[in-house]
Amino acid sequence: MRILDLVTPKELSRVAGLQMLARQIVEGFCSGRHRSPHKGFSVEFKEHRPYVRGDELRNIDWKAFGKSDRLYIREFEEETNLRCTLLVDRSGSMRYGGDRSQLTKYDYAQQLAASLTYLMLAQQDAVGVITFDDQPRDQVSTRSRPSHLRAVMTALANDATRRETDLGGVFQKVASKLGRRGLVIIISDGMGEIASIARALTQFRSKGHEVLFFQVLDPDETDFPFSGRVQFRNLENEDQQHVVDSRTIRDAYLERFQQHQTALQSVCRRNRVDLFLATTDRPFDDAMHEYFSMRRRIR
Repeated sequence: MRILDLVTPKELSRVAGLQMLARQIVEGFCSGRHRSPHKGFSVEFKEHRPYVRGDELRNIDWKAFGKSDRLYIREFEEETNLRCTLLVDRSGSMRYGGDRSQLTKYDYAQQLAASLTYLMLAQQDAVGVITFDDQPRDQVSTRSRPSHLRAVMTALANDATRRETDLGGVFQKVASKLGRRGLVIIISDGMGEIASIARALTQFRSKGHEVLFFQVLDPDETDFPFSGRVQFRNLENEDQQHVVDSRTIRDAYLERFQQHQTALQSVCRRNRVDLFLATTDRPFDDAMHEYFSMRRRIR
């Protein structure tokens, strides 16, 4: 599986110009351009602080002691690369694709995840991926080698399942296993139980991770364009099918959808999570450019 099997060269040329700059300081594997708050021993001097019992004697600045007759510790800060984990939803609901888009939600999520992976590996950042439905499925460990691209693409190339979604449950399982703090990018339609999602986002943030949430929706889900009698089928449980008069449920659906969106926006804002809505009728690279432009403005 190659990157060009998912994304065209033209799209890649645009995406490659973007810079994935984490707004929050994160930790990574090797030296690079992203600054870490964790003290190192070999990079750049940061400041002195008074010696306290238990400090490493090797960190004492003896020259400062000679001048002041006081013990000071030399602190450094390390330059590190970004460490990113992509969480990609491939549950049944992601299989939906309406007439206004040539892509299903999962097709769109695949392209977005593939482009972000390509971009970050080109910057020598470390990337891993976990696909999920009601459980974590394909899991590719976090690496920064260019050869790592194939492993990520292979995981992303798997089709969406017919299983239900459990966003909050999956996120809590993942949060408990992630190691050093870094960047977590969620790519999902966000159709889950809000209280459970909120608990999971709080868990990510409490462990020091920065979280970005790309919510991928079909335009049919945002404006409910249907008319007349329509058969709706549950993509996560195909035994559930209903024929309804769309006019009688449109207002109720839109009200319920807006309530869900408002609640999701609220929990993301409360946990300082960037939430960005991308609809599948719009070129995904255009959406990425808009997102990064917005991100630069709020830095």
